[in-house]
Amino acid sequence: MKRTTFNAIGGWQPFLFCIGMYVVALFFSIFVCSSIFYAFNAKSAAKAAEKTAIVSEARPQLASVGH
Repeated sequence: MKRTTFNAIGGWQPFLFCIGMYVVALFFSIFVCSSIFYAFNAKSAAKAAEKTAIVSEARPQLASVGH
């Protein structure tokens, strides 16, 4: 039985491994940092939405139909 080997990719294996680990680490770091950012800024976003709701309720809005 003949064994099939891929000698051409053997030299690239460490390089491809490092590139793959870099991409995975980059993805997880973006995910973790954005999660932390939105966790800390959720309160301020909720306050801004509440202020917008109060302001929009204070002014009456009239509907008009354009010609």
